[in-house]
Amino acid sequence: MLLGVLAVAAAVGLVAVAALLFRALGRGTDDRDPGGASAGHAGSMLSSLFLLVFAIAIVVPWTTADSARQNTYSETQALVEAYWAAAPLPAPDAAQVREGLREYARYVVEDEWPQMTTGHLGTEGTSRLEALRAHVTELPATTEEAHDARDAVLERMADLFAARRQRAADAGTEPPPGVMLLTVLTGVLVVVFPFLAGARPRGLTLVPVLAMAVLLGVGVYLAWNISRPFSGGLAVKPDAFVSALHEFQRIPEGR
Repeated sequence: MLLGVLAVAAAVGLVAVAALLFRALGRGTDDRDPGGASAGHAGSMLSSLFLLVFAIAIVVPWTTADSARQNTYSETQALVEAYWAAAPLPAPDAAQVREGLREYARYVVEDEWPQMTTGHLGTEGTSRLEALRAHVTELPATTEEAHDARDAVLERMADLFAARRQRAADAGTEPPPGVMLLTVLTGVLVVVFPFLAGARPRGLTLVPVLAMAVLLGVGVYLAWNISRPFSGGLAVKPDAFVSALHEFQRIPEGR
């Protein structure tokens, strides 16, 4: 924050020093024309700065949401693989483990997903997985097949935990606050710049100015609306977990 304030102060100071120096040297001429070199240069730079910041405010959330969506499918892939791997366990244990995986998927879809719009996961999901992993770890492995199945389930659950941590990180991701603030600030400056430069639009000349202001307002709103990957216009839906629940129904009880 301090560096930002110092950078702004240095930029303003540079303009003041340049204006005083060139006036003292008698170089250049007074420029009071709204369409002159000073206003034209400042206007084009403001427009370029707004487009740059606006592009960041749009592209970063867009790519984040796309990555978060792919990560949910990686998580459900581990979930389905764990469901398959539990099949060779002894009958009562296999049914319990599979039921635990189904209940976890239902919890994510019905209870946890709405919480993710605020930027965090529910604590119960982690508790459910930890309890299930502890149960699998304590299962007696009386045969080599049961031992291999238990290890396979634990391995898939390790992948599931890793994917869940990634989903937690995705849920808390948002653009830096300065990006949205700068988007709003530069958007306002682009709108009022003609007036600051001395122009006084009248009649039909106000129409393009108003149209630009409306479109800039809509653009800034859209940038804010998609700032979180699990809420807004680009919100990631629990489609991957819903598909996993459907796939569970197609997986046979034994292999």
